[in-house]
Amino acid sequence: LSHHERMEHPAMNLLNVKCISLVFSFQQIQFVEDKQEFSRFPTKTGRRSLSRSISQSSTDSYSSAASYTDSSDDETSPRDKTQVNSKGGTDFCVKNIKQAEFGRREIEIAEQDMSALISLRKRAQSEKPLAGAKIVGCTHITAQTAVLIETLVALGAQCRWTACNIYSTQNEVAAALTETGVAVFAWKGESEDDFWWCIDRCVTTEGWQPNMILDDGGDLTHWMYKKYPNVFKKIRGIVEESVTGVHRLYQLSKAGKLCVPAMNVNDSVTKQKFDNLYCCRESILDGLKRTTDVMFGGKQVVVCGYGEVGKGCCAALKALGAIVYVTEIDPICALQACMDGFRVVKLNEVIRLVDIIITCTGNKNVVTRDQLDRMKNGSIVCNMGHSNTEIDVASLRTPELTWERVRSQVDHVIWPDGKRVILLAEGRLLNLSCSTVPTFVLSITATTQALALIELYNAPEGRYKQDVYLLPKKMDEYVASLHLATFDAHLTELSDEQAKYLGLNKNGPFKPNYYRYKPRS
Repeated sequence: LSHHERMEHPAMNLLNVKCISLVFSFQQIQFVEDKQEFSRFPTKTGRRSLSRSISQSSTDSYSSAASYTDSSDDETSPRDKTQVNSKGGTDFCVKNIKQAEFGRREIEIAEQDMSALISLRKRAQSEKPLAGAKIVGCTHITAQTAVLIETLVALGAQCRWTACNIYSTQNEVAAALTETGVAVFAWKGESEDDFWWCIDRCVTTEGWQPNMILDDGGDLTHWMYKKYPNVFKKIRGIVEESVTGVHRLYQLSKAGKLCVPAMNVNDSVTKQKFDNLYCCRESILDGLKRTTDVMFGGKQVVVCGYGEVGKGCCAALKALGAIVYVTEIDPICALQACMDGFRVVKLNEVIRLVDIIITCTGNKNVVTRDQLDRMKNGSIVCNMGHSNTEIDVASLRTPELTWERVRSQVDHVIWPDGKRVILLAEGRLLNLSCSTVPTFVLSITATTQALALIELYNAPEGRYKQDVYLLPKKMDEYVASLHLATFDAHLTELSDEQAKYLGLNKNGPFKPNYYRYKPRS
């Protein structure tokens, strides 16, 4: 066909029409994008201002994002419900007792990757080393902690439990525990008042006197010490697993007010080197991805604190191509960060540049309102340290700022000029509130907690005074040995001659208490 004939052909006419439509559509797309460009800093009109409770309670180490149910599915407070479990019991307060079957499945899945804790349960079950122990616990209530609680019960203990974090409870797991007879007072999305009410209900019940405490953050210990001093004095031992809780215990001890022995599990090797480091190395990415879908390559991130948690976060972010800065107060940790390839800065030096801020210190006011004011539009702020005081969230609840809930545990805080800062979990622990953490690592921590409870409860009078103690090195090594079978790992045994040369017992402990294990591989 000639050029004229081709242009007049019906098929060509149809093609021309499609091309014109395509160009028109493309122009529409450009126009829409231009409109979005002009309005990328939206006004306050039509936004919903959120009023959220600010709890100063503790927030350390397990997960709830994989929870079968959302706390928002039923607005009725569990405190206003009358629920009965299959055994006719009513001494509990959970979101929905009917979710117990789903919770049991979660617990069974967790047990598969907590073989060491199950092994400890089987080894000691016949001896019942916790017979007579009445343990009141305040931890995250998840499938993994449920395995710990049921292990304590199998070893002879009676347990009453509440949550140390208002967002981390898996409702179906709490229901499953309640079905087995454990008195649980917790649900996801508690208010500040609910939080303390649940603790009080665990401590005070007719005909039940607790004699052991398992705490995560020190809130339960603090509540009993302040409100029920006579009950507190009868406690035989406290096991605490968080930085914040341990700090509180040392303060009591220094002031001469600690009247019971306490075990500092947080600074045990198996907690510091595995839960804090390896767990956070994986869960930081999980939490950020689930909440923001952010791509890490090329992002500028500042990690506040280079302890074990900070080391894990930095290693994970660096591996995915992020440009990572570190803030530190400790010159030794700062030097470690430098040798690991990170630039150590003051937060104010990079506050206008960074895309993500992650706090990992356990301190308060690490990120202030003044610094939040200077962050760029679209920045992400989150916390991986224990306490929810690291980010000054209270300063953001002012009339000139608007809060917009965009998805579960994700708030946009909007400034008058339209700038948005993305705040995750209202400044609480990211991996517990927004994602999951590796069950295997939690098995290590849970086994350590169980052994610490057994040690304090069975210790002869006089072994432990009214002070804070570290877990004996021998127990640390035992916890580690229980988990080696998972990897089919085989330990080399010392010969008599080698043991004599090193001045060691062939069965351990193999390191002195002052030994510092390598911080990062």
